[in-house]
Amino acid sequence: MTGLALSALSLLVPDYDDALAFFVGGLGFDLIEDVDQGRKRWITVAAPGGGPKLVLARAEGAEQTAAIGAQGGGRVWLFLTTDDFTRDAARLTAAGARFEEAPRHEPYGTVAVWRDPWGNRWDLIGPPV
Repeated sequence: MTGLALSALSLLVPDYDDALAFFVGGLGFDLIEDVDQGRKRWITVAAPGGGPKLVLARAEGAEQTAAIGAQGGGRVWLFLTTDDFTRDAARLTAAGARFEEAPRHEPYGTVAVWRDPWGNRWDLIGPPV
């Protein structure tokens, strides 16, 4: 490796096991690490197609709890790409994601905004039509 690389992003969640059920059980992410550190756990998951890992961080205290689902300040701030938009939109819905819009076609691909169970806004982006 040369230089810097973005390896992970932290995602605040209210409960470790619920987050694992959504990402690993529902979406098919790979569980990379789940290390008990006493009062907290170090949990990382990764999408099967690659990219940075997500560190699932259980919120502690009022400030972190209030930030659950709002880490992007109301904007889409997480982007999930797929080689099959229809397949993965159905998988997201079955896992508990809520789509905010019908898919639309942009020059960079088919895209729709969805929210995870905690309210974070994501884009699902498929190949251009």
